[in-house]
This record gives sequence, C-alpha cells and structure tokens, in this order.
Amino acid sequence: MKLPASVDDFAALEALERPLHLAIGVFDGVHLGHKAVIESAVFSAQRCGGLSAVLTFDPHPSRLFRPESPTQLILPIESKASLLQAIGVDVMIRKRFDRSYAAIPAGDFLASLKRALPSLVAIYVGSNFRFGQQRAGDVQTLVETGQELGLEVFSVDRIQYNGQPISSTRIREELAQGSIASANALLGYNYATRGSVIAGAKLGRSIGFPTLNVPWEPECQPRFGVYFVRFRSENEASWQPAVANYGVRPTVSEAQRPLLEVHALETTALTVGATIEVEWLHFIRPEQAFDSIDALRAQIAEDCAKAQTLAKHG
Repeated sequence: MKLPASVDDFAALEALERPLHLAIGVFDGVHLGHKAVIESAVFSAQRCGGLSAVLTFDPHPSRLFRPESPTQLILPIESKASLLQAIGVDVMIRKRFDRSYAAIPAGDFLASLKRALPSLVAIYVGSNFRFGQQRAGDVQTLVETGQELGLEVFSVDRIQYNGQPISSTRIREELAQGSIASANALLGYNYATRGSVIAGAKLGRSIGFPTLNVPWEPECQPRFGVYFVRFRSENEASWQPAVANYGVRPTVSEAQRPLLEVHALETTALTVGATIEVEWLHFIRPEQAFDSIDALRAQIAEDCAKAQTLAKHG
C-alpha cells in the first residue's frame, strides 16, 4: 500500500498490514526536541520493517481551549508535513481537534487509537505529553493502558540547549526578539519563508538596491527588521546571499501588512512571478523610519556591508 505524505483522518490507514509506529504531538516547528521523539518512531519502524506515522492536531488545541488568545503557529501545517517527510516519516495524520475528540477520557485514548489503527504496535511521545479529557492523561497513563492493549510506549526526555529545554514557546520568543540564530539552533534547521515575488513600487531600484518582494504574514511573525539571508528559486539547488527587510517600511510607506524585501548581494535574474525560498540567518538591526531617502540609502549600504561580511565568514 503506497501511503500519501498526509491524510486527514484514520480511515485511509485502516487497511495497513505492516506494524505502525506512531509519534503523537502538535510538533509545531518540528524542532530538535520534536525530532528526538519522531526519529525514535522512524528508526524503530525501519528496524522491524514497519511504517512510521505522526499524529498531529489541526486546529491547534489552543483554538478550542483559548479562542481569545490561541497559540500563534511557527509553521503552517503544510510545511510541517514537508519537514516530517524529510525526516523519514511515512505518513502524517492530520486529526481534527474538536470538542468530541478533546472529551475522550484519558483511559480510553489508546483503545480508540487501536480501534482506528489496528496495525498500531507502539506509541512515541515527549515526557511532558498530556492528553484526554481535561488533559488528565500522562506518560504513566499511556504505559498502563498500553500494556492492556499490547502496545509499547516510548517517552523521550526534553532536549536542552544552553541549559534550558527546547520548546516551541522558546522559539516563538526568540523570533519575536529577532534572535534568528538562536531560533535556528533550537529548530535544527534554518527558519525559512517561501512565496511568490510580486511587483513593488521600484523605490529600491531607484536608489540602487532592487528587491524581490514577497508578501508574507505567518501567525508567529519574526521581529520586524533587517536580516542577513540566503535565497534561491524553487527550481535551483544553489543559494545566493542577500540582505532582507521584513516589516511595513515606515520611511516610504504607510502599509499595514508586512512585506519581505530581499536584495541580492550578487546579480540575480529572478523577477516578478518567481517562487523563492528564503532562509533567515542573522539579525542585523530593527526596522526603523528615516528622515530622508538619502539617510535610508546610506543605511542600506551599511546593512549590505555587514551582510557581505557575514557571507564571507559563513
């Protein structure tokens, strides 16, 4: 049975015959801590000729429990699916999280999974995983109910970075502060934007710094400012260094919606309509308003010089 990268519910997997190893969690960001859980499922499945899957939830549970202040996601779920596939996960199960699912008693959670996924043999979670009605279930609950069902339960302690646990919350805080290098360290990969280039006002071109303009509004927005980045076309393997501004351009615009403006440090043939991927590498400075276009031009030149230095030193 050939599996799709992602399915919306359990029904598509009912006929699986190979043993299923299932990692469970929201896994927003698919950071290094998440990978420790997910890769355990992948490696175990590969060792015994089974299949690996990730059960994740959409929408984020906070939208049900805290609709007035839901968690702002680091990644859209489509990006999560791509990252999971790159890790080696055979299929992502995108389970709708609603009141009926949230109301499943913790003691019945694994039994309901086993009924939906008869080939299920093992569960993989983080040590702080909570589940079931009123989040009453924990790893010990999984172990006790798993033994009754013949399921193995693996739990992974939280990975630490600089003495503190890696978490999606911590990454959101780093992004909000513009600490992109720290965010990348926690993620285990470079934070990235993917989008289509649109036509701009051509002000950058008029002052000697043409830009590729990408409208982009993630739920969890990085700090507005100037960054050293690298970019490439979706059809190319090689990266080009660049300096990018993300924000509302207070000197030249009254825009209410942010824009990512990428100025290549080398010549590029990319133009309007191209789809590009941008990886964020270092924070240079906050976005700011300037008194004149000349002052803006001078600052951009300084930003490019800093980016050139960063590019030379990797």
